[in-house]
Amino acid sequence: MASEPVARAVAEEVGRWGSMKQTGVSLRYMMEFGSRPTERNLLLSAQFLHKELPIRIARRALELESLPFGLSNKPAILKVRDWYLDSFRDIRYFPDVRSRNDQLAFTQMIKMIKVRHNNVVPTMALGVQQLKKEQCRARKIPSGFEEIHEFLDRFYMSRIGIRMLIGQHVALHDPDPQPGVIGLINTKLSPIQVAQAASEDARAVCLREYGSAPDINIYGDPVFTFPYVSSHLHLMLFELVKNSLRAVQERYMNSEKDVPPVRIIVADGAEDVTIKVSDEGGGIPRSGLPRIFTYLYSTAQNPPDLDGPNEGATMAGYGYGLPISRLYARYFGGDLQMISMEGYGTDAYLHLSRLGDSEEPLP
Repeated sequence: MASEPVARAVAEEVGRWGSMKQTGVSLRYMMEFGSRPTERNLLLSAQFLHKELPIRIARRALELESLPFGLSNKPAILKVRDWYLDSFRDIRYFPDVRSRNDQLAFTQMIKMIKVRHNNVVPTMALGVQQLKKEQCRARKIPSGFEEIHEFLDRFYMSRIGIRMLIGQHVALHDPDPQPGVIGLINTKLSPIQVAQAASEDARAVCLREYGSAPDINIYGDPVFTFPYVSSHLHLMLFELVKNSLRAVQERYMNSEKDVPPVRIIVADGAEDVTIKVSDEGGGIPRSGLPRIFTYLYSTAQNPPDLDGPNEGATMAGYGYGLPISRLYARYFGGDLQMISMEGYGTDAYLHLSRLGDSEEPLP
């Protein structure tokens, strides 16, 4: 544990840096800058992150200390706050980046910070789950929870931004990148290929959990490509397909009828690339639709207890998949919309902005 004077000094530093204005970086700039990963550009990138990351991390640490309903005092939230404070300290105490060796050492350090924060989402979910158990025995969202929902939206959107900045810088050090790949950005990403990979992963989880899985049919132009971050698209599609597979599987589990496939349709529009994930899993009641993007909602009968052992991806969780997927879509100016027909099924529309021309600063 840090001594009290040291802890006080760090708290003052966090307060000072947390009040500074963060600098947004557009995707177009990331692509142009990253297309020439020279020693000078990598040095400039490290110098920028050395100043920018403490501002973003300090802001989140300050917010974690002032949450309503006593959420800040939950052990899981305190653990996340400590991760942010440790990362803030690591970057602030790192000397100025002036040489190639400094840059490489700094890159290794922020790579470790990214790993440290890998489990932020489930750990935050545990804190919120603890609050939910306390405050809503009657399965009702506590009044005033909108404040926590807005905080979580801000917090996770900022986390996506921090991880994008670190991941992009680290990936630019790849000595042998795939053709068309600039850091994390694949300038020739095939949405059909990503949909196939995400579908295979989601079906594997479904097979493990239920012993069988509905088929998945994918429609669209197999040679169409556009610039996007592969890992982001995979995460969103995996979540949507997994939800659809579970809905169909549970609806037809004890039925003699043929199990209908989940359908994925990729459309190449002038403004957006839109991917529809369509199922015949019975749909969501209209009264439940407003809640599907809140952080306390899950259609699972028995959401996993996050205090227990974590056995990897499950078919249904603690209601974080959809709201976080929507944030990933919105991070690049897209969106995620759900349209449900109760008694039939659900269509998820994933709107993805074309990234190549975007000069808007990212969150």
